[in-house]
Amino acid sequence: MSRDIEPLVKPIIPPFPLDDSLYCLDPEEIAFFRRQTDIQDEVAMKAHIIDVQKEAYKVAPYACIRGFDFLHPNISKLHIYDHVLKRGSEGAILLDVGSCLGADVRKAVEDGFPAHNIIASDIKEAFSEIGRKLFKSSSEPILFIPGDVFDPAFLSITRPASSVPEGAMPDIRTLRSLNDLHGRVGVIHASKLFHLFDEEKQLELARALGGLLSYKPGSTICGTHTIALEKGVVSHTVLGVDISYFCHSQETWTSLWDGVVFEKGQVKIESTISTVVVGGIPFRLLHWSVTRP
Repeated sequence: MSRDIEPLVKPIIPPFPLDDSLYCLDPEEIAFFRRQTDIQDEVAMKAHIIDVQKEAYKVAPYACIRGFDFLHPNISKLHIYDHVLKRGSEGAILLDVGSCLGADVRKAVEDGFPAHNIIASDIKEAFSEIGRKLFKSSSEPILFIPGDVFDPAFLSITRPASSVPEGAMPDIRTLRSLNDLHGRVGVIHASKLFHLFDEEKQLELARALGGLLSYKPGSTICGTHTIALEKGVVSHTVLGVDISYFCHSQETWTSLWDGVVFEKGQVKIESTISTVVVGGIPFRLLHWSVTRP
């Protein structure tokens, strides 16, 4: 089982039994969890992680929880990560959409992004407390805002900012939705998220995130998800689970952002592709960024 991909992070109904053999951390990730949890023994670390996984799976019987994908910081593997950290040093806000248990935001903090300028968000409110248990955090410097990105009361669609918003930046500690952040977010991270939705919903989500992005040069939206050679619905049976989901191609993903969400030429699109094998089936991963020039 490759640890690099979870094709669908949706509830498995009925939930499949958990399988400890799917647990896999590379040496860099082991070191990360040692630093974060202060658990030095690998056997004890695995036992701790599995205990937390069981709790998370009761709340959300998702394939990404069953397959331990929630452990792997995706953001630090992106081609634009150094730029993300630079934006942090300049005072930008980082929003992690679909943050799950918080591996990405904690990795960013460890690497120097100011914690007080980070917002994590997911539809499951319980992920905040479970994430604290996973990382053995007695206090949480990172703001977590639960909510549904398709609920206009939480995140409405607006046109991308064409100038710096008027008025002072709101105190992010008082936020209850993302709507006060329109045109103010310097970095938006969304990994293993878009491929959960059909074509219409992917466009809706892209428009919503585009409306949050700051007008300032260097502001970026980035992430990782599965794609196909040609745009369309793909179906597989992976590890006994039947999955069917919509994928963009690299070309249609580029044109979605450059010409649909944003006017042509307003953003720079960069992407790379990697291939991983899960259950004998190859999957193409797109690592992408959409940046204000």
